[in-house]
Amino acid sequence: MTGAEAADGGPRRFVAPLRAAVDRSAFDHPVFAGIAEFGDLLTTADWPRVSDLDARLALPGKRIVEQDAALLADGLHYETRIAEGRIATRADNWHDLFNALAWACYLPIKCALNTQQCRHIERMAAGQRNRAQAALTQFDETGVVVRVRDPALLAVWDAHDWRALFEPSHWQSGRIAIAAVFGHALMEQALLPGRLLVGKCIVLQGDDDADCVGAVAQAIDESRVLLDPLELRPLPLAGIPGWHTDQTPAFFANADYFRPLREGRRYPPPLPLL
Repeated sequence: MTGAEAADGGPRRFVAPLRAAVDRSAFDHPVFAGIAEFGDLLTTADWPRVSDLDARLALPGKRIVEQDAALLADGLHYETRIAEGRIATRADNWHDLFNALAWACYLPIKCALNTQQCRHIERMAAGQRNRAQAALTQFDETGVVVRVRDPALLAVWDAHDWRALFEPSHWQSGRIAIAAVFGHALMEQALLPGRLLVGKCIVLQGDDDADCVGAVAQAIDESRVLLDPLELRPLPLAGIPGWHTDQTPAFFANADYFRPLREGRRYPPPLPLL
């Protein structure tokens, strides 16, 4: 299978295409909708300089700084450096460019993730990570925020009944919606059209998509979510109506991508949207 997840459930190493090899039409995909205001940074022939990226994004309390030997010589953990105000960013790098744009578009969530990572770093021995840190990282890389209006769809999702979940009428009516594609690794992988991506989701129940980002950020900051990677609901994004060119019955029969529910797997209830 292809996508943000390998067949065994672990991460698959992804090599991004060269900038000149990416067709501009790739950025018309809904994965990129949340960062559309910065589309010119993706489609111009030349990479934006890190200093220009910092000036353009103008993140409050944070600077986008080039990751080089001089920066790394401070010996700080990546997350600790962010907490002190500097986001290390590699030049001419898709992954880090998308990360910077995620900071610009989803600042409350990015700040909450960094705060939690730093809390765990302080408690853990050097070089060790706990399951909460793994969950925080997984959401940072491949996270999607989903808003569900109809609780019946949660039962369908709980059962991995993918054909029922991706019934077009549910998505067209707003009974379920993508409130934000947050993970910058998902954006990077979407540079290759047709790639089968799996988002790892935090789900909210309610009606207003505009409140979802703030609600997720607050839940992360209060340690109500992302304590374990198994909390995250997988969502094969290519099944969403209009997100893939081939959505025939044979496509949905691909059990390597549309995976059946593992025995004993349970998901937490959605966050409420007030």
